[in-house]
Amino acid sequence: MASLYKKPVIITDPKTGQQVKTKSKKWWGRYNDENGIERRVPLAIDKTAAQTMLNECVRKTERRAAGLIDRFDEHRQRPIDGHLEEFRKHLQARRVGEAQVKLVVYRAERIIEACRVRLLSDLSASRVQKFLADLRADGLSIQTSNHYLRAIKQFSRWLLRDRRAGEDPLAFISMLNVATDRRHDRRPLIETEFTALIAATTSGITMSRLSGQDRAMLYTVAAYTGLRASELASLTPGSFRLDETPPTVTVLAGYSKHRRQDVLPLHPSLVESLRPWLVGKKAATPVWPGTWARGKRAGKTLQRDLKVAGIPYIDDQGLYADFHALRHTFITNMIKSGINPKTAQSLARHSTIDLTMNVYTKLTIADQAAAITSLPNLNRLGNAGNLESA
Repeated sequence: MASLYKKPVIITDPKTGQQVKTKSKKWWGRYNDENGIERRVPLAIDKTAAQTMLNECVRKTERRAAGLIDRFDEHRQRPIDGHLEEFRKHLQARRVGEAQVKLVVYRAERIIEACRVRLLSDLSASRVQKFLADLRADGLSIQTSNHYLRAIKQFSRWLLRDRRAGEDPLAFISMLNVATDRRHDRRPLIETEFTALIAATTSGITMSRLSGQDRAMLYTVAAYTGLRASELASLTPGSFRLDETPPTVTVLAGYSKHRRQDVLPLHPSLVESLRPWLVGKKAATPVWPGTWARGKRAGKTLQRDLKVAGIPYIDDQGLYADFHALRHTFITNMIKSGINPKTAQSLARHSTIDLTMNVYTKLTIADQAAAITSLPNLNRLGNAGNLESA
Protein backbone atom coordinates (compact mmCIF):
# COMPACT_ATOMS: atom_id res chain seq x y z
CA MET A 1 0.00 0.00 0.00
CA ALA A 2 1.44 3.34 -1.05
CA SER A 3 1.37 6.17 1.46
CA LEU A 4 2.57 9.71 2.05
CA TYR A 5 4.58 10.77 5.09
CA LYS A 6 6.84 13.51 6.33
CA LYS A 7 10.36 12.46 7.13
CA PRO A 8 11.64 13.11 10.68
CA VAL A 9 14.55 15.59 10.59
CA ILE A 10 16.74 17.29 13.15
CA ILE A 11 17.43 21.00 12.67
CA THR A 12 19.29 23.63 14.67
CA ASP A 13 17.07 26.34 16.12
CA PRO A 14 18.63 29.65 14.96
CA LYS A 15 17.46 31.41 18.13
CA THR A 16 18.62 28.95 20.77
CA GLY A 17 21.27 27.01 18.84
CA GLN A 18 19.74 23.77 20.12
CA GLN A 19 18.90 20.79 17.93
CA VAL A 20 15.18 20.25 17.49
CA LYS A 21 13.42 17.20 16.09
CA THR A 22 10.73 18.11 13.54
CA LYS A 23 9.22 16.96 10.25
CA SER A 24 10.47 17.67 6.73
CA LYS A 25 8.76 20.37 4.70
CA LYS A 26 8.61 18.06 1.72
CA TRP A 27 6.26 15.09 1.55
CA TRP A 28 7.79 11.66 0.96
CA GLY A 29 6.20 8.61 -0.64
CA ARG A 30 6.45 4.98 0.46
CA TYR A 31 5.55 2.13 -1.93
CA ASN A 32 6.69 -1.34 -3.03
CA ASP A 33 8.25 -1.71 -6.46
CA GLU A 34 7.66 -4.57 -8.92
CA ASN A 35 10.14 -6.75 -7.00
CA GLY A 36 8.37 -6.23 -3.69
CA ILE A 37 11.14 -3.95 -2.38
CA GLU A 38 10.01 -0.95 -0.38
CA ARG A 39 10.95 2.35 -1.97
CA ARG A 40 10.96 5.76 -0.27
CA VAL A 41 11.17 8.82 -2.50
CA PRO A 42 11.05 12.61 -1.92
CA LEU A 43 8.06 14.20 -3.65
CA ALA A 44 6.79 17.78 -3.16
CA ILE A 45 5.93 20.32 -0.48
CA ASP A 46 2.33 20.55 -1.72
CA LYS A 47 0.43 17.48 -0.53
CA THR A 48 -1.82 17.27 -3.59
CA ALA A 49 1.18 17.44 -5.92
CA ALA A 50 2.96 14.86 -3.80
CA GLN A 51 0.00 12.50 -4.00
CA THR A 52 -0.11 12.87 -7.78
CA MET A 53 3.62 12.10 -8.02
CA LEU A 54 3.24 9.05 -5.77
CA ASN A 55 0.34 7.79 -7.88
CA GLU A 56 2.57 8.07 -10.96
CA CYS A 57 5.29 6.01 -9.23
CA VAL A 58 2.75 3.31 -8.40
CA ARG A 59 1.36 3.38 -11.96
CA LYS A 60 4.83 2.89 -13.45
CA THR A 61 5.51 0.06 -11.02
CA GLU A 62 2.33 -1.72 -12.07
CA ARG A 63 3.15 -1.28 -15.77
CA ARG A 64 6.68 -2.62 -15.26
CA ALA A 65 5.28 -5.62 -13.38
CA ALA A 66 2.92 -6.27 -16.30
CA GLY A 67 5.80 -6.06 -18.79
CA LEU A 68 4.44 -2.89 -20.39
CA ILE A 69 7.47 -0.80 -19.37
CA ASP A 70 11.13 -1.78 -19.47
CA ARG A 71 12.16 -1.86 -15.81
CA PHE A 72 15.59 -0.51 -16.71
CA ASP A 73 14.30 2.39 -18.83
CA GLU A 74 14.45 4.88 -15.96
CA HIS A 75 18.10 4.04 -15.25
CA ARG A 76 18.99 4.24 -18.95
CA GLN A 77 17.76 7.82 -19.09
CA ARG A 78 19.87 8.94 -16.13
CA PRO A 79 23.33 10.47 -16.78
CA ILE A 80 26.18 8.03 -16.14
CA ASP A 81 27.74 10.43 -13.60
CA GLY A 82 24.86 9.80 -11.21
CA HIS A 83 25.37 6.03 -11.37
CA LEU A 84 29.11 6.44 -10.84
CA GLU A 85 28.58 8.56 -7.74
CA GLU A 86 26.22 5.96 -6.29
CA PHE A 87 28.80 3.28 -7.13
CA ARG A 88 31.29 5.28 -5.05
CA LYS A 89 28.86 5.31 -2.12
CA HIS A 90 28.33 1.56 -2.56
CA LEU A 91 32.07 0.93 -2.20
CA GLN A 92 32.25 3.18 0.85
CA ALA A 93 29.29 1.38 2.42
CA ARG A 94 31.19 -1.90 2.00
CA ARG A 95 34.00 -0.29 4.04
CA VAL A 96 36.48 -0.43 1.19
CA GLY A 97 39.52 1.70 2.04
CA GLU A 98 39.16 5.33 0.97
CA ALA A 99 42.34 5.22 -1.09
CA GLN A 100 41.09 2.14 -2.95
CA VAL A 101 37.67 3.74 -3.52
CA LYS A 102 39.31 6.82 -5.06
CA LEU A 103 41.54 4.69 -7.27
CA VAL A 104 38.75 2.44 -8.58
CA VAL A 105 36.38 5.35 -9.23
CA TYR A 106 39.14 7.40 -10.87
CA ARG A 107 40.00 4.60 -13.30
CA ALA A 108 36.35 3.92 -14.13
CA GLU A 109 35.70 7.66 -14.55
CA ARG A 110 38.70 8.08 -16.85
CA ILE A 111 37.40 5.31 -19.15
CA ILE A 112 33.88 6.75 -19.10
CA GLU A 113 35.12 10.21 -20.07
CA ALA A 114 37.52 8.96 -22.77
CA CYS A 115 34.83 6.73 -24.31
CA ARG A 116 32.32 9.59 -24.18
CA VAL A 117 29.83 7.55 -22.19
CA ARG A 118 26.87 9.75 -21.27
CA LEU A 119 24.20 7.09 -20.69
CA LEU A 120 24.36 3.40 -19.76
CA SER A 121 23.62 2.47 -23.37
CA ASP A 122 26.90 4.15 -24.42
CA LEU A 123 29.00 1.75 -22.34
CA SER A 124 30.22 -0.91 -24.77
CA ALA A 125 32.98 -3.51 -24.87
CA SER A 126 34.41 -2.22 -28.15
CA ARG A 127 34.81 1.34 -26.84
CA VAL A 128 36.54 0.17 -23.66
CA GLN A 129 38.86 -2.20 -25.52
CA LYS A 130 39.89 0.53 -27.97
CA PHE A 131 40.61 2.97 -25.15
CA LEU A 132 42.80 0.44 -23.33
CA ALA A 133 44.59 -0.50 -26.56
CA ASP A 134 45.36 3.19 -27.15
CA LEU A 135 46.77 3.48 -23.62
CA ARG A 136 49.02 0.48 -24.17
CA ALA A 137 50.17 1.94 -27.49
CA ASP A 138 51.23 5.05 -25.55
CA GLY A 139 53.39 2.94 -23.23
CA LEU A 140 50.97 1.80 -20.50
CA SER A 141 51.86 -1.65 -19.17
CA ILE A 142 49.50 -4.59 -19.56
CA GLN A 143 49.27 -4.88 -15.79
CA THR A 144 48.10 -1.28 -15.43
CA SER A 145 45.73 -1.76 -18.37
CA ASN A 146 44.24 -4.71 -16.50
CA HIS A 147 43.80 -2.54 -13.40
CA TYR A 148 41.76 -0.06 -15.46
CA LEU A 149 39.70 -2.88 -16.96
CA ARG A 150 39.12 -4.40 -13.53
CA ALA A 151 37.74 -1.08 -12.25
CA ILE A 152 35.26 -0.53 -15.10
CA LYS A 153 34.16 -4.19 -14.98
CA GLN A 154 33.52 -3.82 -11.26
CA PHE A 155 31.29 -0.85 -12.07
CA SER A 156 29.41 -2.69 -14.84
CA ARG A 157 28.86 -5.76 -12.61
CA TRP A 158 27.44 -3.50 -9.92
CA LEU A 159 25.01 -1.98 -12.44
CA LEU A 160 23.71 -5.46 -13.20
CA ARG A 161 23.50 -6.65 -9.60
CA ASP A 162 21.80 -3.43 -8.45
CA ARG A 163 19.15 -3.94 -11.14
CA ARG A 164 20.15 -0.83 -13.05
CA ALA A 165 20.88 -2.78 -16.24
CA GLY A 166 19.59 -5.98 -17.76
CA GLU A 167 23.02 -7.18 -18.86
CA ASP A 168 26.70 -6.55 -18.30
CA PRO A 169 28.16 -5.26 -21.61
CA LEU A 170 31.73 -5.87 -20.38
CA ALA A 171 31.22 -9.40 -19.06
CA PHE A 172 33.18 -11.09 -21.84
CA ILE A 173 36.24 -8.80 -21.89
CA SER A 174 39.18 -10.79 -20.50
CA MET A 175 42.31 -9.58 -18.78
CA LEU A 176 45.49 -9.73 -20.85
CA ASN A 177 48.43 -11.96 -19.90
CA VAL A 178 50.77 -9.80 -17.83
CA ALA A 179 53.56 -12.37 -18.21
CA THR A 180 54.14 -11.07 -21.74
CA ASP A 181 54.82 -7.53 -20.50
CA ARG A 182 56.31 -7.45 -17.02
CA ARG A 183 57.62 -4.02 -16.02
CA HIS A 184 58.30 -4.41 -12.30
CA ASP A 185 58.70 -8.07 -11.37
CA ARG A 186 59.99 -8.55 -7.85
CA ARG A 187 62.47 -11.06 -6.50
CA PRO A 188 62.90 -12.57 -3.05
CA LEU A 189 66.12 -11.87 -1.21
CA ILE A 190 68.28 -14.97 -0.76
CA GLU A 191 69.61 -15.76 2.72
CA THR A 192 73.05 -14.19 2.23
CA GLU A 193 71.49 -10.99 0.84
CA PHE A 194 69.02 -10.66 3.69
CA THR A 195 71.74 -11.28 6.31
CA ALA A 196 73.92 -8.60 4.71
CA LEU A 197 70.98 -6.17 4.56
CA ILE A 198 70.20 -6.56 8.27
CA ALA A 199 73.85 -6.23 9.27
CA ALA A 200 74.34 -3.04 7.22
CA THR A 201 71.02 -1.50 8.28
CA THR A 202 71.49 -2.13 12.03
CA SER A 203 74.54 0.13 12.09
CA GLY A 204 73.10 2.58 9.55
CA ILE A 205 72.03 6.18 9.95
CA THR A 206 68.49 7.35 10.79
CA MET A 207 66.21 7.63 7.75
CA SER A 208 62.49 8.49 7.56
CA ARG A 209 62.56 9.03 11.35
CA LEU A 210 63.61 5.38 11.85
CA SER A 211 66.96 4.42 13.32
CA GLY A 212 69.05 1.75 11.65
CA GLN A 213 68.09 -0.74 14.36
CA ASP A 214 64.39 0.07 13.95
CA ARG A 215 64.60 -0.40 10.16
CA ALA A 216 66.46 -3.69 10.60
CA MET A 217 63.64 -4.95 12.83
CA LEU A 218 61.08 -3.64 10.32
CA TYR A 219 62.67 -5.63 7.49
CA THR A 220 62.97 -8.72 9.70
CA VAL A 221 59.31 -8.66 10.73
CA ALA A 222 58.29 -8.12 7.09
CA ALA A 223 60.37 -11.10 5.92
CA TYR A 224 59.02 -13.37 8.70
CA THR A 225 55.33 -12.41 8.39
CA GLY A 226 54.77 -11.14 4.86
CA LEU A 227 52.99 -8.05 6.21
CA ARG A 228 52.65 -5.11 3.83
CA ALA A 229 54.13 -1.68 4.58
CA SER A 230 50.77 -0.13 5.56
CA GLU A 231 50.01 -3.08 7.84
CA LEU A 232 53.42 -2.83 9.52
CA ALA A 233 52.94 0.91 10.03
CA SER A 234 49.75 0.20 12.00
CA LEU A 235 51.40 -2.08 14.59
CA THR A 236 51.79 -1.01 18.21
CA PRO A 237 53.40 -2.91 21.11
CA GLY A 238 49.93 -4.23 21.91
CA SER A 239 49.77 -5.88 18.47
CA PHE A 240 52.38 -8.40 19.62
CA ARG A 241 51.42 -11.27 21.93
CA LEU A 242 54.82 -12.76 22.63
CA ASP A 243 53.82 -14.72 25.76
CA GLU A 244 50.92 -16.56 24.16
CA THR A 245 51.13 -20.07 22.72
CA PRO A 246 51.88 -19.62 19.90
CA PRO A 247 53.24 -16.04 19.94
CA THR A 248 51.30 -13.86 17.48
CA VAL A 249 51.02 -10.46 15.84
CA THR A 250 47.60 -8.96 15.04
CA VAL A 251 46.69 -6.60 12.22
CA LEU A 252 43.36 -4.86 12.84
CA ALA A 253 40.68 -5.10 10.15
CA GLY A 254 40.92 -1.39 9.35
CA TYR A 255 44.52 -1.81 8.18
CA SER A 256 44.35 -5.25 6.57
CA LYS A 257 44.04 -5.30 2.79
CA HIS A 258 40.99 -7.60 2.87
CA ARG A 259 39.36 -5.71 5.77
CA ARG A 260 39.49 -8.61 8.21
CA GLN A 261 41.48 -8.91 11.41
CA ASP A 262 44.57 -11.04 10.81
CA VAL A 263 46.30 -12.96 13.60
CA LEU A 264 49.61 -14.42 12.45
CA PRO A 265 52.01 -16.76 14.31
CA LEU A 266 55.59 -15.60 14.87
CA HIS A 267 58.83 -17.52 14.32
CA PRO A 268 60.68 -18.32 17.60
CA SER A 269 63.85 -16.49 16.51
CA LEU A 270 61.78 -13.41 15.66
CA VAL A 271 60.17 -13.51 19.12
CA GLU A 272 63.66 -13.54 20.72
CA SER A 273 64.62 -10.44 18.73
CA LEU A 274 61.35 -8.62 19.41
CA ARG A 275 61.39 -8.97 23.21
CA PRO A 276 64.30 -6.60 23.96
CA TRP A 277 63.45 -4.32 21.04
CA LEU A 278 59.88 -3.68 22.27
CA VAL A 279 61.04 -2.69 25.76
CA GLY A 280 60.34 1.01 26.33
CA LYS A 281 57.99 1.38 23.33
CA LYS A 282 54.87 3.40 24.19
CA ALA A 283 51.79 1.18 24.33
CA ALA A 284 49.45 3.12 22.03
CA THR A 285 52.11 4.45 19.65
CA PRO A 286 53.13 2.74 16.40
CA VAL A 287 56.39 0.87 16.84
CA TRP A 288 57.51 2.33 13.49
CA PRO A 289 56.11 5.89 13.62
CA GLY A 290 56.04 8.50 10.91
CA THR A 291 55.06 8.59 7.24
CA TRP A 292 57.63 6.09 5.98
CA ALA A 293 54.91 3.74 4.62
CA ARG A 294 53.17 6.32 2.43
CA GLY A 295 53.52 6.21 -1.33
CA LYS A 296 56.89 4.84 -2.40
CA ARG A 297 58.83 6.03 0.66
CA ALA A 298 59.29 2.54 2.13
CA GLY A 299 60.75 1.29 -1.14
CA LYS A 300 63.14 4.24 -1.45
CA THR A 301 64.36 3.77 2.13
CA LEU A 302 64.99 0.08 1.54
CA GLN A 303 66.74 0.88 -1.73
CA ARG A 304 69.23 3.09 0.14
CA ASP A 305 69.88 0.34 2.70
CA LEU A 306 70.38 -2.21 -0.07
CA LYS A 307 72.96 0.07 -1.67
CA VAL A 308 74.88 0.36 1.62
CA ALA A 309 74.78 -3.43 1.95
CA GLY A 310 76.10 -3.86 -1.60
CA ILE A 311 72.94 -5.60 -2.82
CA PRO A 312 71.60 -4.67 -6.28
CA TYR A 313 68.14 -3.12 -6.33
CA ILE A 314 67.65 -4.62 -9.81
CA ASP A 315 69.42 -7.92 -10.50
CA ASP A 316 70.83 -9.18 -13.79
CA GLN A 317 67.42 -10.63 -14.73
CA GLY A 318 65.69 -7.27 -14.32
CA LEU A 319 63.92 -8.27 -11.07
CA TYR A 320 63.38 -5.66 -8.35
CA ALA A 321 64.04 -5.82 -4.61
CA ASP A 322 61.59 -3.15 -3.41
CA PHE A 323 59.78 -3.23 -0.07
CA HIS A 324 57.09 -5.60 -1.34
CA ALA A 325 59.90 -8.00 -2.27
CA LEU A 326 60.14 -8.78 1.45
CA ARG A 327 56.67 -10.30 1.18
CA HIS A 328 57.90 -12.33 -1.79
CA THR A 329 60.84 -13.41 0.39
CA PHE A 330 58.48 -14.65 3.10
CA ILE A 331 56.28 -16.64 0.72
CA THR A 332 59.16 -18.08 -1.31
CA ASN A 333 60.93 -19.20 1.88
CA MET A 334 57.77 -21.00 3.00
CA ILE A 335 57.61 -23.00 -0.23
CA LYS A 336 61.37 -23.73 -0.17
CA SER A 337 61.01 -24.97 3.41
CA GLY A 338 58.46 -27.56 2.28
CA ILE A 339 55.39 -25.91 3.85
CA ASN A 340 52.16 -27.25 2.40
CA PRO A 341 50.98 -24.89 -0.39
CA LYS A 342 47.53 -24.55 1.19
CA THR A 343 49.11 -23.54 4.50
CA ALA A 344 51.36 -21.09 2.66
CA GLN A 345 48.29 -19.58 0.96
CA SER A 346 46.62 -19.14 4.36
CA LEU A 347 49.68 -17.50 5.93
CA ALA A 348 50.08 -15.25 2.87
CA ARG A 349 46.37 -14.34 3.18
CA HIS A 350 45.84 -14.87 -0.53
CA SER A 351 42.45 -15.46 -2.14
CA THR A 352 43.79 -18.08 -4.56
CA ILE A 353 46.57 -20.68 -4.52
CA ASP A 354 47.62 -19.46 -7.98
CA LEU A 355 48.61 -16.09 -6.51
CA THR A 356 50.75 -17.78 -3.87
CA MET A 357 52.47 -20.30 -6.12
CA ASN A 358 52.79 -18.48 -9.43
CA VAL A 359 53.15 -14.79 -8.56
CA TYR A 360 54.86 -14.64 -5.17
CA THR A 361 57.00 -17.77 -5.31
CA LYS A 362 60.31 -17.47 -7.16
CA LEU A 363 62.53 -20.57 -7.24
CA THR A 364 66.08 -20.42 -8.61
CA ILE A 365 68.06 -23.06 -10.48
CA ALA A 366 69.79 -23.82 -7.16
CA ASP A 367 66.40 -24.56 -5.56
CA GLN A 368 65.50 -26.84 -8.46
CA ALA A 369 68.88 -28.60 -8.19
CA ALA A 370 68.34 -29.19 -4.47
CA ALA A 371 64.92 -30.69 -5.20
CA ILE A 372 66.41 -33.02 -7.81
CA THR A 373 69.10 -34.13 -5.36
CA SER A 374 66.41 -35.18 -2.88
CA LEU A 375 64.96 -37.71 -5.35
CA PRO A 376 65.75 -41.42 -4.81
CA ASN A 377 68.79 -42.82 -6.64
CA LEU A 378 67.08 -44.87 -9.32
CA ASN A 379 70.41 -45.92 -10.80
CA ARG A 380 71.44 -47.51 -7.48
CA LEU A 381 68.09 -49.27 -7.23
CA GLY A 382 68.54 -50.59 -10.75
CA ASN A 383 72.04 -51.89 -9.99
CA ALA A 384 70.76 -53.59 -6.86
CA GLY A 385 68.09 -55.29 -8.94
CA ASN A 386 70.70 -56.53 -11.43
CA LEU A 387 72.83 -57.94 -8.60
CA GLU A 388 69.89 -59.83 -7.19
CA SER A 389 68.96 -61.29 -10.57
CA ALA A 390 72.57 -62.38 -11.06
